[in-house]
Amino acid sequence: MELESGRPRHEQISDYLREQIETGQYDVDEQLPSEKQLGTTFDVSRVTVRRALQTLEHEDYIYRRQGLGSFVKERHETQGLVRLTDFAQDMAQAGLEASSRVTHFDPERVPGYVASRLDQELDARVVRLDRLRLGDEEPIAFDRTWMPPFYASLLEGHDLEHETIYNILEQDYDIPVIRGHYRITATNAPDDVANHLGISAGTAVLVIERTSCSRGDKYVYFQRRYYRSDRVAYELELERTDHDDPHSGMPLRDFEPVFDADAAERSDDTR
Repeated sequence: MELESGRPRHEQISDYLREQIETGQYDVDEQLPSEKQLGTTFDVSRVTVRRALQTLEHEDYIYRRQGLGSFVKERHETQGLVRLTDFAQDMAQAGLEASSRVTHFDPERVPGYVASRLDQELDARVVRLDRLRLGDEEPIAFDRTWMPPFYASLLEGHDLEHETIYNILEQDYDIPVIRGHYRITATNAPDDVANHLGISAGTAVLVIERTSCSRGDKYVYFQRRYYRSDRVAYELELERTDHDDPHSGMPLRDFEPVFDADAAERSDDTR
């Protein structure tokens, strides 16, 4: 099978296999062709085939058994990174009314640590979007999001105080965010972040860094979210399925924020 020129070959292979799975050409638990067979079919190396299969594994389309090959995984609702949700969904689950205030939305030269996460050159231009995130009108988090200009341009004209990046891209442009990478750290709040969150500069905050991708491993945005540590914690749930290797540890099945809706009221009472 001949591949197009000008597009990464591993991306084209993963796109082809994904379409085959989605259209029912393979049943659940059915084995895909071997790496050698796929390499022959597309006239590519095994390294290229492995990259394509890794993409499908990350997107939860397949699971792999050492020494046996790749198999089609049962599909549920799109989960991406354990369960990709946006701020509005998190607030709704916590019983809080979500809202946002846009404080910055302009292009800038990409910071070095952002360039590596978005696979951009150091002299590239990106668009930075800053938003204060509220739950029942109380500050919960402050987001700083960097996007390649193409994706940022799709947000222009939208009400970013009430619409989410997820919904705009998926519903208006059929660009779903299907995979993400989280990094959780703690830091002392910088002055500008502390001011937005209504806390003292230097107060400890929870930082969630997230790189989100669409189909074909296309980077949509890198986001750094600062959470008030008195109002949010993260809970993890582990669960093993029949497909998981019993010797590789227990996989993470759920990962979600838990919000303290009464924190603001308690804080007011102690002043």
